[in-house]
Amino acid sequence: MPVFVGAGTSSFLKDTDGVGVSQRTTTQINNMTGMVAGQIAYDTDIKVLKYYDGSSWLKISSLVPTLTSVTGQIYAGASSTLTLTGTNFLNANLVVNFLQTSDSVDVNVTVTPASDTSATVTVPATVYNNVTAGNAVTIKVTNSDFVASNTQNITVTALPSGGNITTSGGYRIHTFTSSANFVFTLSAREVQYLIVAGGGGGGGHWSGDYYNDGGGGGGAGGYRTNVTGQSSGGGSSAEGANTVSPNTYSVVVGAGGASSSTANGNASNGNASSVFGISSVGGGGGAVGTYNPPQGNGGNNGGCGGGCANAYNVGASGGSGTSGQGYRGGNHGGGALQTAGGGGGAGAAGGDAAQQTGAGGNGVSSNITGSAVTRAGGGGAGGVNGNGNTAGSAGGSGGGGNGGNNGVAGSTGGATNGGANTGGGGGGAGGNTSATAYLGAAGGSGVVILRYQV
Repeated sequence: MPVFVGAGTSSFLKDTDGVGVSQRTTTQINNMTGMVAGQIAYDTDIKVLKYYDGSSWLKISSLVPTLTSVTGQIYAGASSTLTLTGTNFLNANLVVNFLQTSDSVDVNVTVTPASDTSATVTVPATVYNNVTAGNAVTIKVTNSDFVASNTQNITVTALPSGGNITTSGGYRIHTFTSSANFVFTLSAREVQYLIVAGGGGGGGHWSGDYYNDGGGGGGAGGYRTNVTGQSSGGGSSAEGANTVSPNTYSVVVGAGGASSSTANGNASNGNASSVFGISSVGGGGGAVGTYNPPQGNGGNNGGCGGGCANAYNVGASGGSGTSGQGYRGGNHGGGALQTAGGGGGAGAAGGDAAQQTGAGGNGVSSNITGSAVTRAGGGGAGGVNGNGNTAGSAGGSGGGGNGGNNGVAGSTGGATNGGANTGGGGGGAGGNTSATAYLGAAGGSGVVILRYQV
């Protein structure tokens, strides 16, 4: 015959029908006071028997989780995903705790385990936006039996640095407009690049006594990229994948070339840009215009070739471009075509000298920064008078400088510089009867852009 002691939720019975214990809801159990270790109660909400271990209520059948390892990285300032391995994660409601006392971080994230021994968790913004690189974050898990595991520590990693940093389309982007270091701190992965060299200077007008000695346009800087589906210069497709490991890398951004500064001397080439041992060649300088005595003045070779200057009954060639980086400058076929050729661009050759001066070759568009931008246009040739075409030609799209107009006084004869950080070629000076030498315009500086996925 069973014997009952007490009544209601505090009663129990004994004898052959078993032993009864007090019955409470989960909230009631958690709010109890004055407990002692070993006390037991039946949770009517989850229908399990619990015991008090001196600090918390646990299921009598509780499984104790272990946290064996945490794979992945926590970055200061960016999201990432961690993989947790261990035992007794159970099948639902695994609470992952991130603790970093000095940074005042104590954050819980609830995830569904992939299995009893594995789970993944995305580091939340409340963690990565508040932790300091170099500090250790302590991680533990609590399973659905409300039992906590041991802890594992992960040291917070600084994100890569260098250049102007932006984000777009899941990429972190570093834009270098001047030479500096790229400090890469992540595990080895592909880093995509756009490397544009400095553009060549535009050819000048050398103190001639004739209107027809306009200068050739400067060639754009060489243009290389490995962004899938986009084009390098000279009509080439994107280059191959580039895997980068943690290290400090020197980034060189080439300056634009100066105009010609001496009699019969062509303008200066632009300077190379480089990173990871990959280099783009500076644009070729434009040829100086010298009608008297008549001679063929060819443009300089470069990443994109410089344009030729006028040549009265004498042929002249534009400079050649570099394979995979850019096109040639504009040519002169001979005859009384007293005009100059445009500088080559990354996307097209410079315009040939004919009955009017040659325009700069167009550049190439890239969306490596998240929006389409055209760079590396050739400089336009300076205007002449012999065929009635006094206006200088336009520079190519992508930062090419415009050629100066015929008869325009001033230090550049009205030519304009290539665009800064586009690698555009400088415009050639226009012809002028003045005994004063006029310089073409300077080439634009280059740019290096890197992007990767965190």
